[in-house]
Amino acid sequence: MEAFGRQEFLQFLAEGCIVPTVQQGLEQVWQLLLVCLLGRIVCRLGLPAHVKHLCSLAGGIYGLYVFFGLHMVWVIALTLLSFLILFLCRRSSSRGVFLSLAILVYLLMGSLHMIDAETWHKMRGSQMVVAMKAISLAFDLDRGVVSSFPTLPEFLGYICFVGTIIFGPWISFTSYIDAIDGRKMNPAWLGKVALSFGKSQLCLVVSTCIAPFLFPYFIPLYTDGLPRRWLHAYENAVSFHFSNYFVSYLSETTIVMCGAGFSEDKDNLKWDITVARPLNVELPRSMVEVVTSWNQPMSHWLNKYVFKSALKLGTFPAILVTYTASALLHGLSFHLGAVLLSLGFITYVEHVLRKKLAAIFSACILSKRCPNDCPHLNKKAVWVYGINLFFSALSIFHLTYLGSLFDLDADDDKGYMASHTIQKWSELNWASHWVMLGCWIFYWLI
Repeated sequence: MEAFGRQEFLQFLAEGCIVPTVQQGLEQVWQLLLVCLLGRIVCRLGLPAHVKHLCSLAGGIYGLYVFFGLHMVWVIALTLLSFLILFLCRRSSSRGVFLSLAILVYLLMGSLHMIDAETWHKMRGSQMVVAMKAISLAFDLDRGVVSSFPTLPEFLGYICFVGTIIFGPWISFTSYIDAIDGRKMNPAWLGKVALSFGKSQLCLVVSTCIAPFLFPYFIPLYTDGLPRRWLHAYENAVSFHFSNYFVSYLSETTIVMCGAGFSEDKDNLKWDITVARPLNVELPRSMVEVVTSWNQPMSHWLNKYVFKSALKLGTFPAILVTYTASALLHGLSFHLGAVLLSLGFITYVEHVLRKKLAAIFSACILSKRCPNDCPHLNKKAVWVYGINLFFSALSIFHLTYLGSLFDLDADDDKGYMASHTIQKWSELNWASHWVMLGCWIFYWLI
C-alpha cells in the first residue's frame, strides 16, 4: 500500500474499499430495516396491545436469527431468565439487585464456559441491551416508576423490540409503550431515518477506508520510531471511534424507524434521539465529555441505575463501581476492562483536578461547561481558553493511547488477551497512565 502514489491510492480507495464496504453494509442491514418498517406499520393499524407486543417479539426474534442464526438462543435464554427472576421476586422491593446479580452470573458463565468466546462476543451487543432493559425495568418497578408488573407479552415485546435488540440503544419500558401506541409517519420521521442512516454509512466508510490510511496518504506526515507508533495508535483510535459512530447512527435509524426515539412538547413531536456526539469525542473539552457523548443512552442508564445507587459509598467508589459494571456488561475481555477501568481513573483525576483549579482561579475550567450564570469571575479570558485547550489536547492524547488497543491488524482472539494490551501500551511507554499519575500527584500538592 505504501508504494501507491496518491492517484493510484484514491482509485483503489474508491473501487476496492468504499464501494464494497457500502454494499456489504446494505446487505447486512436491509432485512433488519425492512422488519423495523413492518413493525412501524403494525403499530399504526390500531390492533390490540397484546398483538402489537407479540409482533414486536416476532420481529426481534427474526432480527436475532438474521444476525446470529441459531446462536440467538443464548439471547432468548437471558430474556426468559430475566422474566423468571422478576416473576419470582415480584413481591420483593429489591428486584433490581437480585436481577442484576443473576444477569451478571449468566454473562460471566457465558463468557467462560457456555460457548466459544468468538461467538459469544459477536452477540455481546444484544446481550448487553437485554441486560440493560431488564435491569432498568426491575429498578423502575422497585421505585414505582412502572406502576404494575408487565405481562409476559409486554415484557418479551419490550426486551426483543426489533428497533433496539441488535444495535441498541437502550430505551426505558415507558418509551417502548409510547412507541407501541404508534405516532404518525410524517416527513420529520422519514427525514430522521434517512439522515441517521446516511451518517451511519459515512462513518462506516471512514472507519474502514479512511482512518486506517490517515497517515501519510491523507495527512502527509512521515515519521519513524515512537512518533510513528503514536500516529498508528491515533489511526486505530479514529477507526474504532467511527465504527462506534456507525453503530450509534444505525441504532438511531432502527429505533426511529420502529416509532421510538421521540420527545413531545404539547402537540409538537420531535424525532430527536441522539446516541453519540462525534464532535464532542474527536474534539473534546474533557474526558468526562467523551464518556457522556460516546453513548448517551448507556451513559444515562449507568448514571441512573448504577452510579446513583452506589453514590452512598462515596464518589470515587461509585465511579469505580459504574465503570466495573460497564466492563462486565460489555463482556469478559481484558482489553475492554482495562480501557474502561483506566477511563474511570482518568475521568476522576481530571474532574477533581479541574474542580480544584476552577476554585483557585475562579475560572470556567471545569470538566463540564459552566452555565451562563455560574459564579466564576474569569469566564472568557485568554488564559481560561488556554487551560481548556490544554485539557482538550490531553483528552485527545488519552483517547489515542486507549484506542491503540483496537488494532485492525490484530487477530480476533488476540484482542481479548492481556498480552496484547500490555504489548500495545508498553510500545507507548504507558504514557497515559504516567500522565494520569502525575495529574493526581499535582492535585494533592495543590
